[in-house]
This record gives sequence, C-alpha cells and structure tokens, in this order.
Amino acid sequence: MCATCGCGDDAAAVIRVPHEHHHDDGHDHAHSSEHDHPHGADHVHLPATETVSLELKVLAKNDELARRNRDWLAERDILALNMTSSPGAGKTTLLERTIREFGQTPIAVIEGDQATLLDAERIRATGCRVVQINTGAGCHLDAEMMYRALETLDPEPGTLLFVENVGNLVCPALFDLGERDKVVIISVTEGSDKPLKYPHMFQAAGLVLVNKIDLLPYVDFDLDRCREYTASVHPGVGVLPLSVTTGEGLSCWYDWLAEQRGRSGVGALSKVWGEP
Repeated sequence: MCATCGCGDDAAAVIRVPHEHHHDDGHDHAHSSEHDHPHGADHVHLPATETVSLELKVLAKNDELARRNRDWLAERDILALNMTSSPGAGKTTLLERTIREFGQTPIAVIEGDQATLLDAERIRATGCRVVQINTGAGCHLDAEMMYRALETLDPEPGTLLFVENVGNLVCPALFDLGERDKVVIISVTEGSDKPLKYPHMFQAAGLVLVNKIDLLPYVDFDLDRCREYTASVHPGVGVLPLSVTTGEGLSCWYDWLAEQRGRSGVGALSKVWGEP
C-alpha cells in the first residue's frame, strides 16, 4: 500500500522496451523485453498514529533517489521534463507531434501507465527511443522507477527526455523523479477550475499547457478564469493555450523547450504567459 495515497503496490513495476521483428509473411509485430522491479515500501501494518511519519519516510527516500537521478542527468546534459495530466488530456499526442516537429535535439521518452505498451508503441512509431514503465496498481512513477528506466534507455548526452507520467493529478505532484520541471497538461473539456481542485499539482508545475483550444466554441471553459485560478495557487507560472490537433500555440511550446535547453529567458516567457 502506498503510504502517501493508498494505492496498491502489490503488483511490481515493469520496465518494457518495445521492439520489432520481421516474419516471412511480411507482418511486423511490436514486442517487448521486460524486467520486473518491485516498487514501494514493504507491506506493513502500522497504527493510524504512524501514518504521517511513514509518509515522510517514503518521500524522504524518494527525494534522495531523485537527487541521484538529477545528478546523473546533469552529468550528461540531459533535460528531463515530467509530463503530468489527468487521463485523456493529450500528453501522448503532444509528444508525438513534438518529436516530429521540434527537431533541435535528440529526444527520448519514458512512458508511464498502469498497463499495456500502447503509448510506447505510438512513440516508437515516430522513430524515437522509448521505454515503458507499467506500474500495475500504482498511480504514479517514482524516482526508483525512473532510475531503472534510465538504466534501460541510456539516453545519449544532450538528449531532451520526456517522462510521461501516469494519468493522475494527485500523486505525481508529490514524487520528484529528478526532472528539471513538471509540465502540467489540462484540456478544455475538463473544466476551468482544475487548478483549484488539484492545487499541489499546479504549485509543482513549471509550465501549464491548456490543450484542445480548438474545442472552446463547443465547451463550457473560461480560459481567463483558468489563468486566474492557476495564478491564485502558483503566481507567475506560465499558462500556454494550444491545440495539438490544429497546431495553434505549438510554436510557443517549442520556444519554451528551446529556452529550457538554453536556460535563458524562461522566466520572462512564463511571466507573459501567466498573465490573465
């Protein structure tokens, strides 16, 4: 049982690498190699009075491992971004288009889902290197999973590394993976008040993307109010509206990525995008 959120950890996390092999009949199939790695603390039964101290212990251990990951990434000049959202906001589609269009640096992806290789196969189809982490009953990635995925993926120096976290706006806010920033993606189909409902996630964000703005005429979503709510929980964070489908706003997203690579001008851009 996860001490911080109550999700089950009886199923071990699995690191999976999709690959192809060819058959005489001309059909190609994606398969995976996998390594089973346990995740989380041992199963223990503690009195309710121990809940807080156990949670702090779990998070402290994760933070220690995250520092190790951050050092490993820094030594190789790898920019790692932790992509978080609720299910269906468009993370994978955004990554597919970014991989095809950004083109300024090598890109690799770590995919997180409870089950299947579906998203990893979509990323692999772009020609990008990818590994899949299946968390079983787990609702988030943690620093130990990240470390094992990095060992398997072994991204080259200078890589832009996207980590697509499990679709969830709660637990990923608590677990540092060693990334440079968290990027939170919401869509206009989810409601303008997401920042108020999930404040910890938005407080942890280095950038907020509002996807599917091509649907604004058809849904009840107030973009200005969403910006105001975001500013109320995280003043100054950038809020960037875009549509992965139409391409609107993607040039600003690519500019932000380029600025992150150069470590210059990010604050100024974020301030502009964060204004209501």
